[in-house]
Amino acid sequence: KHALITKPEMKALVAGDMKTFMKSGEKGMLEAVGISHTAMSVDEFNTMTKTWLDTALHKRFGKKYTELTYKPMVELLQYLRENEFKTYIVSGGSTLFMRTFAEKTYGIPPEQTVGTMFKAEFIEKDGKYNVVLKPELFHNDDKEGKPVAIYQFIGRKPILAFGNSDGDLQMLQWTSTNTLPNLSLILHHTDSVREYAYDRESHIGKLDKALTEGQQKGWVIVDMKSDFAKVFSY
Repeated sequence: KHALITKPEMKALVAGDMKTFMKSGEKGMLEAVGISHTAMSVDEFNTMTKTWLDTALHKRFGKKYTELTYKPMVELLQYLRENEFKTYIVSGGSTLFMRTFAEKTYGIPPEQTVGTMFKAEFIEKDGKYNVVLKPELFHNDDKEGKPVAIYQFIGRKPILAFGNSDGDLQMLQWTSTNTLPNLSLILHHTDSVREYAYDRESHIGKLDKALTEGQQKGWVIVDMKSDFAKVFSY
C-alpha cells in the first residue's frame, strides 16, 4: 500500500501528522479511503475492519469507535422505527466500512447503508471466488452525490433527513421539497468539552452554507452543547 502513497498529505497521514493531512480537506480524505480500501477482496476488507473496530481506541476518549455513537441520535433512530419509519445511513464515508458495524451499532442493516463506493470485479482464482475492490471511484456520496444516491439506491424521497455539514446540504434541500410533511435537521457541533466545536472554518466536516440556509429556511438546528443532555451512548 505504501507504494501508492506519493503525495505529501498522504505521507503526513501515514506519519500521524493529522494537522498537515487535515489541510487536504475532503479531497485528501477521499484519496485516503481509496488507498485503504482497494486491491483486496471485500471479505478481506471486512475481516480487517472488524478486527480494527474490536481493538482500536479513540485517543482522546479511550473508547472503541463503536461506543462513540451519539445517544440522542440512536434514540431518534429507535423512535422512528418504533413509529414504522424505515431508517437509512447516507454518508460520505465508505459503504463497505460502515456496513460492517451499522446494523449492530445503529440498527441499520447493510442494504440500508449507502456511502462512497469504489468499483469492484468478480474474480475466480484457484477455485475460489471473490469480489475484489478496484482503485476506481464508483460513486462519491457527498454533496450532490447524496440525493443522487438516495434516488439510485433507495428510490424514495426522504421525509426526514439529518445532517451535520455542507456535504449534507443537497440532501436536506431535496428532502424539503417532499410534498408530504417533511423535516430537515442539522446537528451543530458546539461542545468542545464533551465532544468538539467546529463549523464554518473546519477543513473536514465544514458547516457553513448549510447552516446559513438552514437558519433562513427554518430547518431545525440542533445545538449539541445546549440540546444534548448526554452526548455519547457509553
